[in-house]
Amino acid sequence: MLDRKFILQNVDAVRSNCEKRGVACDVDRIVSLDSQRLASLQLAEELNRQANETSKQIPKTPDQDARNLLIEQGRELRQKKEAAQQQHDQLDQEIRELISAIPNMTHPDVPVGGEDDAVEIAFGNQPVKPLDFRALDHVDLGAKHDLFDFDAGGRVTGAGFYYLKNESVHLDLALQHYAIRFLCDRGFTPMTTPDLALTSILEGIGFTPRGPETQIYSIENTELNLVGTAEITLGGMNAGQTLSAEDLPLLYCGLSHCFRTEAGAGGRASKGLYRVHQFTKVEMFAFTLPEQSDEIHLRLKDLECELFDSLEIPYRVIDTASGDLGGPAYRKFDLEAWMPGRGEQGEWGEVTSTSNCTDYQARRLNVRFKRQGQKGTEFVHTLNGTAVATGRAMIAILENHQRADGSINVPTVLRPWVGKDLIG
Repeated sequence: MLDRKFILQNVDAVRSNCEKRGVACDVDRIVSLDSQRLASLQLAEELNRQANETSKQIPKTPDQDARNLLIEQGRELRQKKEAAQQQHDQLDQEIRELISAIPNMTHPDVPVGGEDDAVEIAFGNQPVKPLDFRALDHVDLGAKHDLFDFDAGGRVTGAGFYYLKNESVHLDLALQHYAIRFLCDRGFTPMTTPDLALTSILEGIGFTPRGPETQIYSIENTELNLVGTAEITLGGMNAGQTLSAEDLPLLYCGLSHCFRTEAGAGGRASKGLYRVHQFTKVEMFAFTLPEQSDEIHLRLKDLECELFDSLEIPYRVIDTASGDLGGPAYRKFDLEAWMPGRGEQGEWGEVTSTSNCTDYQARRLNVRFKRQGQKGTEFVHTLNGTAVATGRAMIAILENHQRADGSINVPTVLRPWVGKDLIG
């Protein structure tokens, strides 16, 4: 969340930022409530002072009737003080709830608008080349080579679930191994993370785990939820901790299953593996000093590009527009792979994203750091980025590496794990 003092001192900027992001936030109400909160706090402090002064007079008063009167006055003052304190606490909680709905501030270079206003900023090493044969989509390629079983997934678990079979299993595991090895060689600490997290951790990261519009699967009668990304568990593991500035940045790559309800999702672009309820992902996460986060964000983007270049997949990088950022992100880059089997002539499809969340998540999770020789602590900055979501990466590999006879080349970097050069 944003700092309360920052909001109160920058009302116009915060209001304008909410408008750019398309988020309804009552900033003026926060200002009004905070004024009432301060008045209640001052009243509580004054009543407490009067009650203490009254208590000091009691032992000095010899007359019992006068003593009893002072005792009664002290009791009334403390009751009024408690009522004022209770009003303060209620106002404070209401302010917190309003602030929690306010999105992060936005990087000045972020394009303003919605999904269609994103700006292309880079392309991959592999150019988009029209195929000289009719491209099959990954569903048809999977049927041809017996790679998936969506029908069995539907019978066992429901729509949006699936079985991987034969070479797709090796390809899925190869992507996991390769991405982890790739990141370990570049200074990341590998982690496998829990598939469940507490509601407070999801809220700290910026997700809404309960309610009609949630994308989260919750465990009934508990405070546990299935995670939709290792961003939740990697970010949450330092909740309430104070880190040393000398140890930052901390770079992690987390392997996890991901679960998403994908409520309301549908359409041709969502078929097959593109939008499913469960998938496996290798996620990058960083805890940094505030002055490091912009540089680390560009580094995470470059690592995503390097990884997909090595998989020999055409892609473009977009600077996500303000209205499509999501609450915690200060800036977000999406990497969209070319998927030749999608649509009539091929389309772009998102395969990774990386976000700089500045201190927005750290403030909610209370993750701080201390600089050597300085008093007090500061909030860290947090960043996240997809190294590889295996399902979507598999779509891009199958469709871009297909050949005229229907067989599929295995990307060179994955062959040691897949165990073959060609599928089919």
